[in-house]
Amino acid sequence: MTGQTQRKSDSAAAGTKPGAPEGASQSTIPPRRMWLWFVILLLVNFWLGRLLMPGPEEPVTVPYTLFKEEVGKCNVTSIFSRADTITGRFKEPVTYPPAGEQGAAPKGRPPATGERAAKPQEAPKAVSSFATALPSFVDPGLEAFLIDHGVEIRAKPIQEKRSPLLMLLYNFGPALLIIGLYIWLFRRAARQGGSMAGGLMGIGKSQARRYDQEKDVKVTFDDVAGIDEAENELVEIVDFLKDPGKYTRLGGSPPKGVLLVGAPGTGKTLLAKAVAGEAGVPFFSMSAAEFVEMIVGVGAARVRDLFKQAREHAPSIIFIDELDAIGRARGRMAIGGASEQEQTLNQILTEMDGFSSREGIIVLSATNQPDVLDKALLRPGRFDRRVVVNLPDKTGREAILKVHTRRVPLASDASLEELAATTPGFSGADLRNLVNEAALLAARRERNEVHQKDFLDSLEKIVLGPERPLLLSRADKERIAYHEGGHAILGLLVPGADPVNRVSIVPRGQALGVTYQRPDSDRYNYPEAYLRAIIVGMLGGRAAEEIVYGTRTTGAENDIEQATGLARRMVTRWGMNERLGLVQLAPRENPYLGGPIGYGDAKPFSEATAEAIDAEVLKIIGESHEEATRLLSAHRRHLDALAEALMAAETLDEQDILNATGLPPAPALETRKLPAPGGGTKCT
Repeated sequence: MTGQTQRKSDSAAAGTKPGAPEGASQSTIPPRRMWLWFVILLLVNFWLGRLLMPGPEEPVTVPYTLFKEEVGKCNVTSIFSRADTITGRFKEPVTYPPAGEQGAAPKGRPPATGERAAKPQEAPKAVSSFATALPSFVDPGLEAFLIDHGVEIRAKPIQEKRSPLLMLLYNFGPALLIIGLYIWLFRRAARQGGSMAGGLMGIGKSQARRYDQEKDVKVTFDDVAGIDEAENELVEIVDFLKDPGKYTRLGGSPPKGVLLVGAPGTGKTLLAKAVAGEAGVPFFSMSAAEFVEMIVGVGAARVRDLFKQAREHAPSIIFIDELDAIGRARGRMAIGGASEQEQTLNQILTEMDGFSSREGIIVLSATNQPDVLDKALLRPGRFDRRVVVNLPDKTGREAILKVHTRRVPLASDASLEELAATTPGFSGADLRNLVNEAALLAARRERNEVHQKDFLDSLEKIVLGPERPLLLSRADKERIAYHEGGHAILGLLVPGADPVNRVSIVPRGQALGVTYQRPDSDRYNYPEAYLRAIIVGMLGGRAAEEIVYGTRTTGAENDIEQATGLARRMVTRWGMNERLGLVQLAPRENPYLGGPIGYGDAKPFSEATAEAIDAEVLKIIGESHEEATRLLSAHRRHLDALAEALMAAETLDEQDILNATGLPPAPALETRKLPAPGGGTKCT
């Protein structure tokens, strides 16, 4: 008996009713502060009701002559007279003032001297209740005139008949309805264990989309190519979802969460869908940015609802894209959104601790900024496993192209192997876009199949930009031809340089001409000689202009920018200099998005070191420019021949370049070392 009384007291103290469902953490009765807001809301709604829904219509003053005319038409039902004022009602509403009546002087005539400009009258409107004034002279026949035309002469003022209850509902009804709606939402939110904001119009409900394997297009591992390493890591997850007893019988437990890390477009979301498709389980997909709202607590409510849905449909997969939007390390976020983001992150941490792997729920997430994630997310028991989804290599790119060209009719000359070799650094999304652009281009050319030229032209459009129809003079075209020819000649002369695939003097994007070089194989480690060869090739355009014309133009701006950036990274990040040695002087870059990580605006070195860095960068650029000038001066006739061919054809492929210059492709670095700046052999 005592225990029962104690339970009732606890329930009353907490503000919950006996028998309320467990987990209802909030009271079903609004607190005192909420009632104060209800009273304020009642007063505001009463004022708005009086403003937007006025009471009975006020009588409109009309001329006495109009009153007499309407009496003569039997359009007046009743009147009330007091002193020299008559009020009454019309049977049918009368438009007053009449349409076209103006209060100003006649059109075309200015007001006469001494004549006051009449005030503009109100717009015409329908009048039911009217008032008028008796004239100063006596109208003895008015009473008989009114009686003859059936007008009721009243002894009391005319008022609308309205029920007191109707007037009460008219004034307070909207406010009472709104207050009732607030109370219903408050109690509904309390029963669901959520906040007031979570119950309002479903704002706290998860926005995750559920992919049904029967209704939606089923994605399997057959639709994923080029990322075999990541795919092999997830085969175990699929096997667990199909047969969980296989892993739990020996006491083991599969990972709760798997974090997919990779550059944009590498297929992280597609890989997650393929896991769900192979396992044949429900797949709930949601972006992390959809959790965060202006109202604090909404994100946490959506997290709870998402995991609740996943439990109801277990075994299932939850996929949270761009996890870094809410998973950033706590304490580093902006003040405005810190509270909401941290609450959402805390709720995710709680939910991942709150379920067991035996329930059959796997949380997959994707990000391209793993360095900013909170350490609590990455500890064992939450996101146990990290799967890196890298950019595909040549073999992977060819496999991806085969997947995306299943429904594309290919011509006999289309070579996916050659196309894969021409697209280093392309992600799966880039390759899909390339195939789509080629198909659209072939259709625009009225072809029934997609040819190799369609792929190459689409690749040129994607990488270099669309063509610009600029009207260039012959002198400008010739200068551009020599500039691009300088890049191409050095691509054939400098040992270890990437093969020149195409040269064009057709303006594309922001460039007036383009030299496209592609590596003969995927590179993952860059020797210093290879990097210096790239810088020499970049400065070939400026060197060619100086040799042929003896002047400089702005056309080398992008070349100088890229060469300077590469030389600075050689000095500050890779230790490729003798003066500063093996010291890291620049922050590491994000391998998936680019851009520095850490340091910020602060420099981790002194001003003297900064001067030394600038000196080493200038040294590398200067030596490379001297080497480019030396090589082009020695092969001036080949440069002239290539420029002449470019003037004639505007665009040259690799074989056309070799035929025009008569030069063989550049030798590999292994067969000959890069000549020392200035040429010749150094004597010791």
